[in-house]
Formats: sequence, structure tokens, C-alpha cells
Amino acid sequence: MAALKITKVNWQSKLNKAAHHTSDYSSTEAIFRRGQPFNISLNIKTTVQSWDNFTFIASTGPSPAESQQTKAVFTLSEEGASGWSAAQEPSEPGCLNFTILSPASAVIGRYKLKLQVLSGNKVFSKVLGQFVLLFNPWCPDDDVYMANERERQEYVLNDSGIIFQGLEKDIQQEAWNYGQFEEDILDISLAILDRSLNHREDPAVDVSNRNNPVYVSRVISAMVNSNDEKGVVEGKWNGKYRSGTNPLQWSGSVTILRKWHRGRYRPVRYGQCWVFAGVTCTVLRCLGIPTRVITNFNSAHDTNINLSIDKYIDISGKTLHLTEDSVWNFHVWNESWFTRRDLGSFYDGWQVLDATPQEKSKGIYQCGPASIRAIKEGDVNLDYDSPFVFAAVNADCVTWIRHSKKRKERIYSNTRKIGKCISTKAVGTNSRVDVTANYKYPEGSSKERRVYKKALKLLGVRRTGKKPKTRKPKRRFSRAQTPSISGKLILDASPVIGQDILLTLSLRNLISDFKTIKVKLKASAILYTRRPKAEILELYRSIKLGSEEVKEFSFGIPYSQYKNSLLDDRKILVTAVCQIKKGASLLVEKDIVLQDPFLTIKVLGPTVVHQAVNVEVTFTNPLSDEVTDCVLRAEGSGLLKEQLRISVARMAPMESSTVQFEIIPYRSGTRQLQVDLVCIHFSDIKGFVTLDVAPAQ
Repeated sequence: MAALKITKVNWQSKLNKAAHHTSDYSSTEAIFRRGQPFNISLNIKTTVQSWDNFTFIASTGPSPAESQQTKAVFTLSEEGASGWSAAQEPSEPGCLNFTILSPASAVIGRYKLKLQVLSGNKVFSKVLGQFVLLFNPWCPDDDVYMANERERQEYVLNDSGIIFQGLEKDIQQEAWNYGQFEEDILDISLAILDRSLNHREDPAVDVSNRNNPVYVSRVISAMVNSNDEKGVVEGKWNGKYRSGTNPLQWSGSVTILRKWHRGRYRPVRYGQCWVFAGVTCTVLRCLGIPTRVITNFNSAHDTNINLSIDKYIDISGKTLHLTEDSVWNFHVWNESWFTRRDLGSFYDGWQVLDATPQEKSKGIYQCGPASIRAIKEGDVNLDYDSPFVFAAVNADCVTWIRHSKKRKERIYSNTRKIGKCISTKAVGTNSRVDVTANYKYPEGSSKERRVYKKALKLLGVRRTGKKPKTRKPKRRFSRAQTPSISGKLILDASPVIGQDILLTLSLRNLISDFKTIKVKLKASAILYTRRPKAEILELYRSIKLGSEEVKEFSFGIPYSQYKNSLLDDRKILVTAVCQIKKGASLLVEKDIVLQDPFLTIKVLGPTVVHQAVNVEVTFTNPLSDEVTDCVLRAEGSGLLKEQLRISVARMAPMESSTVQFEIIPYRSGTRQLQVDLVCIHFSDIKGFVTLDVAPAQ
């Protein structure tokens, strides 16, 4: 047979993309999912006499080897040892059609496909081209298989979503543009894997492990933060953000990932938990791993893993930093869906991943995957980082008043405060779904306490059976005294930034004895981690209560008093320390989130692919001061290819302003447009609208 002359390689793009659910990727490259056949056609100028002489070679990584499953050699007549196979399909003269099947356990990544033809004692080789192979949630044999089609649409193919923030009793929606199909995002996601410490230490072994979603997701959790590997996002929770972007100003992952890539892999400044989780969700969905974003309200950061969060205050209510433990108003992480061959089938399903750099795991800042079944059952001895996640949703909370260096009073002990309203976006809608029951049994139930004690026991003994020298869980046997009064702080109205805050402290005498209560009120601007950053108000009052009497004391925090102290988080913590002579003290707390004024978005016409339509945005300066140098930003996958920025030069006090801009949708289906007014005088005013974009006519 004469040398095989191939004049054209046709990757059957439209056919394969539809079959492999990869049509949305903004790439001309062939993109397939493993465990599923794809078609390829070759235009030739030579007559083929024997198909037995055809050998295909698929290879990936810098050092492909069959022993490491990064190289597959297979013929038309038999399946290769790696599980790859090829079959000839009916074809017209001058054309060869093949179907190639990768195993459901194949390494994911960018492959080179080569064809070798044996003719006599000569071998003719031709590189047919490159393709990208992804995880396949549609394939029952893939470790990431997800049986429900609506869930696959949500957790793999949805390129926008909602991240829940705020407080347990004031949960707020924030829109996020995942944009996993946008131009360059697939290349950037693969580059993240290639920039990891594992890859730099041993590229061949690293690539060979990329068949395993446990391994890939753990690498991504390390690489999305910049702490060890110069990863994507640099975290910051203190000070100013002048050398970067305020974490609250991000509305999606695409701008961040492109900035990291275009900046030659310099970490993007700055992120906080929802940013790390949003970027992680983008990358994992892009690679084909079903992933969602989870918000845990009243989230414990238990640094010594003793399942007890200790908070210390002085007699005025000021927080004392005597421990690294903390309780965040909320914390955001991810769940990804896959089997756990390393743990057993009981632990299959949703796995927690946390890219926010909090504690080191095996020497670097990474967290997970931790099976939520392991968390619920208290199996904190299982990989990876189960103790940290268990504590985040289950730790007990203990508050102490430090009267002096020698005397402290335990005033508050709560086994039910941590891990509330664990939330994620619903499938197919923007509603909130509470998934707390996936993480733990009902608070206060005998089963929940048994699991807690089981976890304590497992954490107290190493797998070798030896007691650890450090990080030994400390059981607390002293009980807090029960106060003879009760109290609560009540907001008179939902506070809006720029307005005064009005509160009422209500105290009730629970017994018949007359008593005098010394009340010390304090208000502080705090981060969402509940770390106080600036004092706003301090008041002292003496209140007399008769037998079972209730009294109310009203007070206000004027805007003029908090405006220079309020942080971008827009959060204020009000505390009232109530002391009784010869009686137990009472601590009353109230978290306040100041609301932004509404931002209105109107789309002025039908939305159709490749047809321009105007968008009108109306917003209001919430302050009694003039503001200048504001910027309106807009983004949305399938609607705007790059983030849009429009300057808003000046706004008078309480003035409303309207801005119009044009979008030209380039992808049909349900789309989310995010709009954000950024100003140095107040925190961002955000809004979003969901659009149904019709196909081009």
C-alpha cells in the first residue's frame, strides 16, 4: 500500500459537541467527555487495503506512558490495554470514518491523537490533531456520574448562579457569573492544574492522577488560593484594598481567571470566601465535575480542632482576642459530586471542598474533599479534612467575661448556635434550598449528641492508638450559671445605609426579687468574620426591675456616628453586657446588616441572539452627601464578552440616576445579567436580572 495521504481531518464538531454536551464552550477545539464515543473523519487520497494496519495513539502530558495511563495505543481490531478502542464506520469513497471510545476512567486534559499505518516494513505516522477530554457526569461508569438530568443541567451546565450571604435571620442573594464556557476559561482551568505544586514536583505522576476527581478537586482547592502555589486569588480580610480589588466588588469568576492568566499567573488581589468558592465552582464545572456553592451561617473556625469555640469579652462587651477561634456570620465553600473509592460507597455523593486559606492540610492551604456523609456520621478520621468541616457545622460555642487576669465568668454555652441554615441555590430556580440535614442530625437530638461525642473520641486518639501531644480535645465540665434575667435587642426598622439605626433593649426579670442591672452597650463595625474593626457607640445605663417586670430602653446610632467607621461589609455588632450584683451576667447580641438602596434593571425589548437590545439601570445615592467618581459595571455570560464599565461622574444627595447601555446576546437560553454600582463613598449597590434569550431567527 502506498503511503497514506490525509488531505483533511474532520473532528465532526457539531455532531460531537451535541452528543458530549460541550456545545456551549467558546472554543474551536474538539472537546469530548470520557467514556463516550466520538466521531472523526479523514479525507484520503490512497486506497486502503487492510484495516489491520491502522494503529491510533492518544497521549497527554509532558511524558506520556502506557504504564501511567497517559498514553493509549489501540487498533481497529482490538481494544488497547488502556481501555481505549476504535471502530470503522461506513463511509464514502475517499473518506474514512472512525468512532473512538475512551474509558470512563481516562485521564482528563488535552490529548494529541496520532495515526500510524503499517505498509510492508514501513510505518507512516500522521498527527491528526488535539482534543480535550473532560469528566462525564452523563456516563454511568464515570466516578462523577449524576443520574438526574435536571441536576446535571444545574451543576455542570449552568454558567450563572446565586451565592447566599448575610445573617442567619437575614439571608441575602448575591448573583455570580461562573462563566465556565466563556472564551479561554477551559484553557485557564487546565493551566491551573499545570501550575500546581504537584505538577512542578513530578509532572508525569501528577498528570496520571488526573483520572481521579478526588485528586483533581483537591488540587483545585489548593490552587484557587495563592498561599502556597501562587494560585489564582490572594485573600485579604484586613485593611484597605488599594493595591487590588475589594472582594465585595467581584461579580463573577471570568474577569478574575482572565486577569490571573493575562498577568502571567500573578495572584489576583483580593478575595474572600465567596470569591474562592465562586472561582472553584467555575473551574470544576468547566472540567466536568458537578459542583455547587454552599453557605454555612454561623460558621465555626476551630483552629485547635477541639470542637469548642471560645469567645472572650471584657466587662464592657469588647471582644478580647485571646484565642484564634472565631464564628463567622457566614462562610462559603463548595460541594462536588463523585464516588469515594478510597473510602467506600457509603461516602459517595456530595463532597466538601474549601479553597479559602484558613488552615493547612498536609502542609499546604487546601481543604477536602470531605464526604458530607462522613461529616453527618462524625467519621472525622476519614480523608480529607473532615475534622475541620465537622467543627465548622457542629462546634459548641462558649462565651466568657474576663473580669481580671485571674477571674473569668462563663456566661454562655450553646450547642445549637453553629452551622445554621446551610444553603445552596435550588435546581432550576434562584430559590434557596436548606441542606443542613445533609450535614447533621437535628440539633439537640440524642443522635446529634452521640455523633458529637463520637467525633470527640476519634479526635482524641490517633489512628495508631496513641494520645496526641497537641490538639487534644478539651472537655469542659463547668456549666455557665443561669441568669435571673433575660433580654433581647430589637431593631425598630430594617436599617438602610445613610439612615439612623434605631434599637430597643428589652429586659425581663425572671424571678420575684427586685434587682438593679448595670447595662453596658457597645456597637462596633465588624467584618463578616465577626471580627470588630472600629468602635461606633458606647453607652452605660442602670435599669431597675421589679418582680417579673419587663422594661425597654430605646437608643439610636446616628448615621453621622457610624458613617466613618462602617466597613464595606456594612455590618454592625451591638452587644449589651448586663451585670447583677451577686448574680450571673447576661450577654445580649445583635448583628445588623445595613441594606443598600434598590437598583432597578429594565431590558428595553426582546432578547435574541445577535440582536442588540438596550438595558436601563436606575439607582439612588443613599447618602445626604454628594458623591463622585462612581462606576457602573455589568457582566453576564452569553450577554457580554467582557465586563462593561460606565463612569457616573457625580450624584447629588439622595439623587436618582439612570444609565443606558447596549448588550448583544451571543448565546441562547436562560442568562443572568449582573449590574454593580461601585463607589468609594459607600459599599457596592448590586442587582441582577434573569433573561430568556431566544435563538437567532
